[in-house]
Amino acid sequence: MTYVVTEACIRCKYTDCVEVCPMQCFLDAGNMLVIDPSDCIECAMCVPECPVDAIVHLDEISARQRPFVAVNAALARAPASRPIHSRQPPPGDHAHWATIKQKRHLLRLEPPLDAEV
Repeated sequence: MTYVVTEACIRCKYTDCVEVCPMQCFLDAGNMLVIDPSDCIECAMCVPECPVDAIVHLDEISARQRPFVAVNAALARAPASRPIHSRQPPPGDHAHWATIKQKRHLLRLEPPLDAEV
C-alpha cells in the first residue's frame, strides 16, 4: 500500500511534505506533486505536513479521489516529472487554489491515462 496525493494539491503545490519524506518519493509533476508508490514506505510523516490535506492513505481514499491512485503511479513514471527533495515556494496564487475543491479539470496528463479522472 501507499499514500496518494489527491486533487487538493492541484495548483496549490505546497512542498512542506517533501522535506520530511525519508524515502524522497515525491515528484513535481507540473501543477501538482505525486508520490511514487514503489518508493513510499507508508511512514505517514508527510500527511500532517500538507496544509490542504491532499495526502491520503490508499486504504482511506474516497471513491471520488480513487482515480488519483493511477494518477500518482502514472505521473511518477512520466519523463517530465522531476524528483523534489526540498521545500519550494508555492505558486503565487496558491491561497486562492487552496479554497477550490473541484480542480480535476486543471490536471494535465501527458500521455493521457486510460482511467477517467
